[in-house]
Amino acid sequence: MRIGHGYDAHKLVPGGGMTLGGIEIKCDYSLEAHSDGDILVHALIDALLGAAAYGDLGTYFPSEDQSLKNISSLSMLSTVLEKLNTDDYKILNIDLTYVGQVPKLISYSKEIRQNLSTFINMDIENISCKATTTDHLGFEGKLEGISCHCVVLIERQ
Repeated sequence: MRIGHGYDAHKLVPGGGMTLGGIEIKCDYSLEAHSDGDILVHALIDALLGAAAYGDLGTYFPSEDQSLKNISSLSMLSTVLEKLNTDDYKILNIDLTYVGQVPKLISYSKEIRQNLSTFINMDIENISCKATTTDHLGFEGKLEGISCHCVVLIERQ
């Protein structure tokens, strides 16, 4: 078994919403990003790549590559899942921790878990999506940005 940790953060800007975990969330903010800015999926990708010792998100999807401008994070995840599958890795569990004051994820957590479960084709019971604020500390607390940590466990079949 192999464990991986991923992290991603993006700047909050005024806007009409964002994509988190592949789900469109309406709010008064958007994310400044080269792709769709889905930090949950980015952290997940980074954790998977780390667990398999493949490198990091920027290795496969560099922000300087203009052909990747506004790319769907789920599309990026699909590429990583194909590589893991080719190398006979199975994802055992995913643990996501969203950090931000806004948007509140409590009413979206189950939908995010279900969306990822369907997309990855794994049991929803093996996917955790939780959220925390920083009680107004740091860049997340000052509404300058949001972040996400992810831990995964994978196993070669």
